[in-house]
Amino acid sequence: MSVHLHILSRLTQELGVASTRVNAAVELLDGGATVPFIARYRKEATGGLDDTQLRFLEERLGYLRELEERRAAVLGSIEEQGKLTPELRAEIEAADTKQRLEDLYLPYKPKRRTKAQIAREAGLEPLADALLADPGLAPEDAARAYVDADRGVPDTKAALDGARQILMERCAEDASLIEKLRAYLGERGRVVSRVLGGKENEGQKFRDWFEFDEAWKDMPSHRALALFRGRSEGVLAVTVKLPEELQDGFAGANPCEGMIAAHLGLRDQGRAGDKWLMDTVRWTWKVKLSLHLELDLMNALFERAEAEAIRVFAANLKDLLLAAPAGQKAVVGLDPGIRTGVKVAVVDRTGKLLDTATIFPHEPRNDWEGAINTLGRLVATHEAQLVSIGNGTASRETDKLVADLMRRYPQLGLTKVTVSEAGASVYSASETAAKEFPDLDVSLRGAVSIARRLQDPLAELVKIEPKAIGVGQYQHDVGQTKLSHALEAVVEDCVNAVGVDVNTASAALLARVSGLNAALARQIVAHRDAHGLFPDREALKQVPRLGPKTFEQAAGFLRVHGGANPLDASAVHPESYPVVGRILADLNKDIRGLIGNTDVLKRLKPETYADERFGLPTVKDILRELEKPGRDPRPEFRTATFQEGVNDLKDLKPGMVLEGTVTNVTNFGAFVDIGVHQDGLVHISALSERFVRDPREVVKAGDIVRVKVLEVDVSRKRVALTMRLKDEAKPREQPQRGGPSFRPGAQKQRPAPGGALADALSRAMRRG
Repeated sequence: MSVHLHILSRLTQELGVASTRVNAAVELLDGGATVPFIARYRKEATGGLDDTQLRFLEERLGYLRELEERRAAVLGSIEEQGKLTPELRAEIEAADTKQRLEDLYLPYKPKRRTKAQIAREAGLEPLADALLADPGLAPEDAARAYVDADRGVPDTKAALDGARQILMERCAEDASLIEKLRAYLGERGRVVSRVLGGKENEGQKFRDWFEFDEAWKDMPSHRALALFRGRSEGVLAVTVKLPEELQDGFAGANPCEGMIAAHLGLRDQGRAGDKWLMDTVRWTWKVKLSLHLELDLMNALFERAEAEAIRVFAANLKDLLLAAPAGQKAVVGLDPGIRTGVKVAVVDRTGKLLDTATIFPHEPRNDWEGAINTLGRLVATHEAQLVSIGNGTASRETDKLVADLMRRYPQLGLTKVTVSEAGASVYSASETAAKEFPDLDVSLRGAVSIARRLQDPLAELVKIEPKAIGVGQYQHDVGQTKLSHALEAVVEDCVNAVGVDVNTASAALLARVSGLNAALARQIVAHRDAHGLFPDREALKQVPRLGPKTFEQAAGFLRVHGGANPLDASAVHPESYPVVGRILADLNKDIRGLIGNTDVLKRLKPETYADERFGLPTVKDILRELEKPGRDPRPEFRTATFQEGVNDLKDLKPGMVLEGTVTNVTNFGAFVDIGVHQDGLVHISALSERFVRDPREVVKAGDIVRVKVLEVDVSRKRVALTMRLKDEAKPREQPQRGGPSFRPGAQKQRPAPGGALADALSRAMRRG
């Protein structure tokens, strides 16, 4: 598909790069190349456009192509009507947004018969023109000449009403006037919300917005979406008003009425027709334009808020997907529960499920000792090194259970980590989980997911629909198609940034690789199951329906470890192997003697090996990759340590300094899990001593941070935190609490381990 010159010019301007680079990127996208492939392996063509620039280009390209299609349709429609003047064509061709284009098309858009059209058919347009041109005319006198019962104009009132409808419609379809009014309201308008009568009690969660107003242009995404949610739930009335309209006792003319009058060249000078014309202006604003423009502004506000909410969700998802992996270690996954028990799953270092159990340490059974024995046996038998605890209901109680296990049996050498279980229940009931574990109870599949997401968050989370992971703000209030598109792009970029081991990856992970899809991913896994591990990248060409184009797109992101050619485990694309061959020939070395040999690689001059096919950017990438082949861009694995004895909101006291994990970052701050079942909020103003424009400048999802408790509102389940540890906390009255909690067996002598647990521990100690 060729790119329209107008589109090319716009993209070049918006990206601020040469048109040749933009054109090359568009041609590659149109040819089926993916953004990760273009960003990594076609730098010469695009001049090094990165994945962020390419995603923007891809999105804008779609919008601008839709705009061009609509422009052509509008021009065709107006031309068919015989109303396309050179001036109008020029305005339409210059329209740079869909909204501007629709404003221009409005007078020519086919529509049902309006009152203005009926008035024109009755011959009243000359009356409207005459009254507008000469305010000195007396409307009643001028209208008498147009009274004609046969044409539906029985008296002068009907004639004047018809003339007014014509002038009102003319103003309502004047693109220039609409644009001026919209800009004026956007600059000065305020979004106003009020609670609807009788909704005060049931709408308590929206009480911050019961009497609220803020400048339209300054309203941030999270506040806008909160107001829209309150409106959709029937609690709030949300409107756009000018500051003058909010003043007590305001009874004057709306400033927009003055703008309409000025646009028509009208002023009230006490002439015979001035009152009628000013009434027409007032009715034009109230009946035709105010609601239309308010709707436009509300839609624009929602689109702006939606775009920002999606951006925040995408950024958080990226941080979560690229969180530090614990690596190849055996893990016990715990999906906490109270009455239904804690679900346990043990996976080996490759993520293979080894064992499952259900323990009941909490109410109503309170089988603490039985749970300790079961966990200890499973850990020792399977040589588990990590315990992954879901952060849902009973998480802190279960964390205490594992801590007790670790105190009793330090020889196990365990490390416990609390992980987000967002999306685990969605995975448990998914088709993917059913295929992986057809004979495993749904409730236990979640524990497997919790274990695996500690080993490799990316590999496990790709099995879950991104929206279900829940790291956004007001994610259910935005357009789900737009959200899905943005999140799918994030997943694709993350998977390809890390790379995928083709011999161990699940079909869900392979499906996210550049050039592949779900069907091809299943074909790869089926071929692997039938014929054994892939010995090299070249063997991928034997997979049914994996053709040359797909191989080109995917091969660089697929890794084959332990094969004959070490390059197959790197990000060097097979098409670039000849470059490495030339380097090896010059150095008289084999590939194993070159990979990781930093001293030799640093001395090489990239331009020596650049040619027409492989330019300098590609050669530099190859040399960097040879230094550290297959390097993982993700950070080193770390864990937060929750404070002992702080398990519930009631345990928090202002002034406490705690460690926690950032779970979500929004425009107004960051939410931090401090181990009390309710994430606390660090407001953007409390993230740093310096001014922070975007919270992600300071923190991202998965970060381990130290915070101070500022304030606790138990009734509303809100915790205010600060990362500025010198901030003063707000004292609060402590609620009355009962005596010490009692746990059966807590004050008793702990029995020595026996039976299966003793045997397993003995084996574990011998191995140690």
